[in-house]
Amino acid sequence: MSEKDLAPQARTVRVSAASRSYDVHVGAGVLARTGGIARAAAGGGRCCVITETNVGPLYADVVESSIEAAGYDVAPRLVFPAGEPNKTLDTLGCLLEGLAERGLTRDDAVVALGGGVTGDMGGLAAALYLRGCRVVQVPTSLLAMVDSSVGGKTAVDIAAGKNLVGAFWQPSAVVADVRCLETVPRDLLVDSVGEVVKHAVLADPAMLDGLAAAPLVGGSLDEERLVDVVTRNVEIKRDVVDADERERGLRQTLNLGHTVGHAVEAASGFSLGHGSCVAIGLCTVARASAALGWCSDETAARIVGCVAAQGLPTSTDLGAEELMGYVAHDKKRHGDGVNVVVPERVGSVAVRRVTLGELAELIELGREGA
Repeated sequence: MSEKDLAPQARTVRVSAASRSYDVHVGAGVLARTGGIARAAAGGGRCCVITETNVGPLYADVVESSIEAAGYDVAPRLVFPAGEPNKTLDTLGCLLEGLAERGLTRDDAVVALGGGVTGDMGGLAAALYLRGCRVVQVPTSLLAMVDSSVGGKTAVDIAAGKNLVGAFWQPSAVVADVRCLETVPRDLLVDSVGEVVKHAVLADPAMLDGLAAAPLVGGSLDEERLVDVVTRNVEIKRDVVDADERERGLRQTLNLGHTVGHAVEAASGFSLGHGSCVAIGLCTVARASAALGWCSDETAARIVGCVAAQGLPTSTDLGAEELMGYVAHDKKRHGDGVNVVVPERVGSVAVRRVTLGELAELIELGREGA
């Protein structure tokens, strides 16, 4: 028996959002079960895989074989160029035209196979096509597994900012195979841990301490630990989404680190990874919160120390003035203010409404060495 046969047992996390309930399947080797999972959860007679140019050659054949074995008529896959710069309305239009050309009906299913960009593009295409068809999310990046594939947020970027055009569209199922992470470049894998640290700060002090003591991406990947970590992150996000599907209250806490992080990401022209930008935003707001007395110095130090231990950036050279130009276009802005999520202690956060001027001061306070 090979080491591959000794895979960690697959886990299932049930999400019960107001608009749709579904299971998230986490394990090593579960990719080959995609067809059966899709058949049970989404039904339909025809299925089309949406993927991108990096992931498609690696995993689309396996997924399509499983879909065919489950009794689906497999439509020719739709493939778009990889990368955030292609997460656009033009790409979305091509995907929608492709679904129509393949004759999918409202009863059929889309499989979004790839990282966060593919999940967003495939999910939004499914939400819009014929006013909504089923989608199964098959995340292949750590960032997508722990965050974007769960919760139903789908979007594209426009010139004014990231994710400004989108819809809430819950998947019928999620299939997260940690073995897909073996083909993710190490720097991208490290980048993804930014969202893992965020979830730990939100709801799991023990996970934060474990990450600080032993970085998630070290030498060889530990499948059992990855299954544990991905499952725990999905549980944390599930608890929030179940209570607040459309971000009217509690779900805003998932934006911890994102107000500043999205601004850093946009200012970099999306050249800096999303997880790294969230890490910068998380550390910035932690240092500022300590300076303002919203959390202790010890809490801020634990957060910054854990981020640094993962090999992620803890600060940016960008100043408040430059970043505020991007915050002004952030979808979380409300009038002349913005809701900022701040740590009170590890495992507890608060949402504070601040003016744009106060946010600029917060960013300056949170800059390392400020």
